[in-house]
Amino acid sequence: MLLIRNARLFTMEGDGCIDGGDVLMDGGKVVATGMNLSAPGAKVIDAHGAYATPGFVDPHTHIGLWADGERDDTGDGNEATDPVTPHLRALDAVNPVDPCFAEACRAGVTSVATGPGSANVLGGQFLAMKTHGQSLKEMLIKEPLAMKAAFGENPKMVYGASGKRPSTRMATAAVLREAFYEAREYMEKRAGKDADKRPAFNLKNEALAMVLRRELLLKMHAHRADDILTAIRIVKEFDLRASVEHCTEGHLIADELREAGVGVILGPLLCDRSKPELKNLTMKAPAILHRAGVKFALMTDHGVIPEQYLPVEAGLCVREGLPEMEALRAITINAAEVIGLADRIGSLAPGKDADLVLFDGHPLETRTHTSLVLVGGEIVYERT
Repeated sequence: MLLIRNARLFTMEGDGCIDGGDVLMDGGKVVATGMNLSAPGAKVIDAHGAYATPGFVDPHTHIGLWADGERDDTGDGNEATDPVTPHLRALDAVNPVDPCFAEACRAGVTSVATGPGSANVLGGQFLAMKTHGQSLKEMLIKEPLAMKAAFGENPKMVYGASGKRPSTRMATAAVLREAFYEAREYMEKRAGKDADKRPAFNLKNEALAMVLRRELLLKMHAHRADDILTAIRIVKEFDLRASVEHCTEGHLIADELREAGVGVILGPLLCDRSKPELKNLTMKAPAILHRAGVKFALMTDHGVIPEQYLPVEAGLCVREGLPEMEALRAITINAAEVIGLADRIGSLAPGKDADLVLFDGHPLETRTHTSLVLVGGEIVYERT
């Protein structure tokens, strides 16, 4: 049993900070939060008024699939041989000893969603994992977590150059619809009473069936406003549980985005405009979306932004008009909610994972260091 006492505590369960807040942890879980907690026999760490937050959550990365410092073509995140590969699993490509996990953990990013890139219309399955552990099995939070889909320039560039579909945005949408209609027909026939008429087992369709049954989130890579709107149409057409990933021009259609009710994972923002569909990239987008009533999370898209700079990105959004608490929510509870893991991570509440970070300054200040990181109630990093 471990008791953190006397912290400036952001539990992310309320609207502000508890000065002199305590967190009691046991068995890898949060037992209680509050003030003046008592736990006879517990190990006590006095925070001496330091800021404390839940471990940060990055809901969209490719960490572990592209090794840091290697060429892009040596990575394992894009199977660019077929535009429809929903049966691929990040589980089979993540390198759990990639040093970027340790760097992320030391910066307070304790949970990430990682998976395939955006070369394919359907790229495969994401997973969620902790950034600390002795093995991938130990680090896993949920697998599979979500299915990756992509709109816009990336599938067009990969396949159009070789004369294959899709070479247009129309074809991208058509390929995606075809895949879902085929999977739905497959599901219906597999459920038929006559075993002789059931189709043979098909791994691609089985993977898509999980999306159609709303068991998996559909993570939809879309930068431009028209791509975002196409993604939303397909979500409604098939009644899917989905999030718009990147959402670079979402601030231009904020009202439509809010009314669509899809999840929004915004970013990366701390980067250049590396392709035409990023021409309206702006760090002001989070503040615009917040004012429009759109709830969102922030991502790094590691390795576009190194994982450890997730709180730096959030801090820059505050500089551009996003309220401080909203920036913290975007890398904690909002991030956990959009990927369906708010029952375990994203805030400090009884029953949730005991992932906690102490800081020597405000969490979103660029000069701040993490002084202590706990994952599952275990001290995994201590700054000396």
